[in-house]
Amino acid sequence: MKIGIAGLGLIGGSLALALRENGFDVVAWNHRSAPYGAARTNGIECVRRIEELAAAEPDILVLCTPLKAMDSVLQRLASVLSHKTTLTDVGSVKREVLDSVSRHGLRSVFVGAHPMAGNELAGFDAADARLFDGATWALTVEKDTDRERFIHVGQMVCDGVKNRFIVTTSVEHDKATAQISHMPHVVATALAAQLVDNPVSNVALALAAGSWRDMTRVALTTPDRTQAMVDENPDNVAVLLHGMAQRLEEAAELIEKGAPLASFFMRAQPYREVKAKLNKKIPEGVFTVRCGESDDSWASDLVAASRRGGRVEHIDVVEATVRHFPHLREEE
Repeated sequence: MKIGIAGLGLIGGSLALALRENGFDVVAWNHRSAPYGAARTNGIECVRRIEELAAAEPDILVLCTPLKAMDSVLQRLASVLSHKTTLTDVGSVKREVLDSVSRHGLRSVFVGAHPMAGNELAGFDAADARLFDGATWALTVEKDTDRERFIHVGQMVCDGVKNRFIVTTSVEHDKATAQISHMPHVVATALAAQLVDNPVSNVALALAAGSWRDMTRVALTTPDRTQAMVDENPDNVAVLLHGMAQRLEEAAELIEKGAPLASFFMRAQPYREVKAKLNKKIPEGVFTVRCGESDDSWASDLVAASRRGGRVEHIDVVEATVRHFPHLREEE
């Protein structure tokens, strides 16, 4: 399988390296040629223009550019992308990407994707195939998602980078990533800013250890990257921040009154229990979901399986192998 990579930043570069490591052919384009020397050293073919990337007719072309640049890239691809090529992306929001893809007439060849991998670094110099070790991806399906193209992207994830994936809709994905990624970046930044403004900040910083490090790691992300996350998913992030502020206000009031906080802390007990099971890395079983040509409910079945803790670890034109993991609630 030949994979095209549009954008050799941290994620695109790491994906290209991981794919090469697992024997996939990779051809890449970047808006600046600076990474090309190092990329070619690692067996990645590089082209000067995005149109040349499309002309190479990769089986899958992965959009790894920042979201703000994606619309212009799609505009250039719209008239040159072969129908043989499946288009996907690695963006941290899915609805906005889907809308942009649709505007440029590429929806029929598109399958949304998002690897839950990354760090506070940036650029091809920071790229590392190990960035994807153990990562879970989200693949999105809509009512008109093409089954074969979806399977091809799933195979890239499972075979190309040895990862698992869940299946969800673009709307559900954006609500979920606001909770576990975008909103925490804002909260971590607020914690770091509170330290900066604290009169005893120097003493506090000298005493900072594991809990502070873990709570503020993503505050090290550059402000423009965090701003981009918020700009890409504003409504979902704002709702969660208002909810977080309310919880913190309630905790502060209880503390001021000298009231016990047992019920406050116990609200997170289901998460502690699930996390303890996940840390043991013992899945709860394996089952299959049919996704053959005659299986009309393949998409909804995969979404339902993912909502119940399922993660796909293999997929072909007949069925998907799904491993069941501990989860917080039973879905109807």
